[in-house]
Amino acid sequence: MNPAIERELRERLDRLAPGQQRQVLDFARELAREKPGGVPGKILTRFGGTIAKDDLAAIERAIEEGCEQVHSDEW
Repeated sequence: MNPAIERELRERLDRLAPGQQRQVLDFARELAREKPGGVPGKILTRFGGTIAKDDLAAIERAIEEGCEQVHSDEW
């Protein structure tokens, strides 16, 4: 680790409350975590067209009824 960065990190961490220090630790762990590899899109194309039209219509209705609304009093 770069000594200057390590020194500044220690100085700043010392000034944080324990809960904030935990947040920094959690963030550092997440940054260091190995991310799983994805699947190329061309592999997923074989699933195209496999959802029945009736099911697609039901999904669309559910989205229109429940997901495309803004409740300004909840913000």
